[in-house]
Amino acid sequence: MPKQKLQWITDELSSLKAQGLFTNIRTLESPQGARITVNGESKLNFCSNNYLGLANDPRLKKAAQDAIERWGVGPGAVRTIAGTMSFHTELEERLAKFKGAEATISFQSGFTANLATIPALVGKGDLIFSDALNHASIIDGCRLSRAKIIPYKHNDVDDLRRVVAENSPFNKALLVTDGVFSMDGDIAPLDKLVEVAEEHGLIFMVDDAHGEGVMGHGGRGIVDHFGLHGRVDVEIGTLSKAFGVVGGYVAGARAIVDWLRQRGRPFLFSSAVTPADVAACLAAVDILENSTELVDKLWENGRYFKAHLQGMGFDIGMSQTPITPVMLGEATVAQKMSQRLFEEGVFATAIGFPTVPRGKARIRVMLSAAHTKTDLDEGLQIFERVGKELNII
Repeated sequence: MPKQKLQWITDELSSLKAQGLFTNIRTLESPQGARITVNGESKLNFCSNNYLGLANDPRLKKAAQDAIERWGVGPGAVRTIAGTMSFHTELEERLAKFKGAEATISFQSGFTANLATIPALVGKGDLIFSDALNHASIIDGCRLSRAKIIPYKHNDVDDLRRVVAENSPFNKALLVTDGVFSMDGDIAPLDKLVEVAEEHGLIFMVDDAHGEGVMGHGGRGIVDHFGLHGRVDVEIGTLSKAFGVVGGYVAGARAIVDWLRQRGRPFLFSSAVTPADVAACLAAVDILENSTELVDKLWENGRYFKAHLQGMGFDIGMSQTPITPVMLGEATVAQKMSQRLFEEGVFATAIGFPTVPRGKARIRVMLSAAHTKTDLDEGLQIFERVGKELNII
């Protein structure tokens, strides 16, 4: 291929580096945990979505190992042909009970769950009312649907009412929002949004990727947190974060789940999740059903760390959850702080455009239930030292 064909890519990469937006991917040399090994050195892990510390839990590992011995390493087919094992249906039944929903259907990830669900519910000629800060997987699912996408201001119910009124009447419309917004840690006003959905006959969908295992009783999610069982049509969940494994699912009315088995393209055309992963997810459900200890510890750690960061003078935005954004503004500043934190022993990644808007770069601190108070205090000391060195505080 002639070099000039790729010159634009080279130019764009150079531009990203100059703006501090080029992502350098670090490679872990250990399991996920409160501390990880990178480049042969132990680092405090403050940027994983392993919220409950289950990614290396002995109970999940034992379940996965036993499943491999019984079921092998791969499903060998899509779910609709020969890829559905009894483990898959057991997980779906257990998740439905856990979520208080009529039924669930599992997918390869939360991302693919969104890609499957939105185009199956709305299409060309329909409308989608979407929060302006919704996750990329929601945005991509909306684009695939070919429905008209109408954004409303982030978490602004009055603005939602405005855009719904401006676009009425309509035949079929979907209202979709994240439950917990992953970069800011704030939560959607689900109790107010559901009222709008019911008033106007909107299909109401919430992506609870960062509320799963975090919000609600024992981590049952944001719908449980607001007590809205039966009033939210579609809940998207992930098994790749708090559950510590990989996968996604949709919980809701049985009719919607049955429809997704017929029209959810990742379900129809991509191989099923491996037996080991499904078994580990089942073990995670067992743990969450039997105790709230890990969820309680996550929140305790989050409150402690956020209070001390604020006391030092850091701006942590509007977070309402253990997700803690350290707001820095410029991407170059965030990159520099991330590098200095890493050198001092804290792995905390800089987040910039396009993950967040320009001028809103940050360090996204994500603690877990696996962190001890000693871990938190050590991390706080490093944040304070680096923050003062860079004149951030």
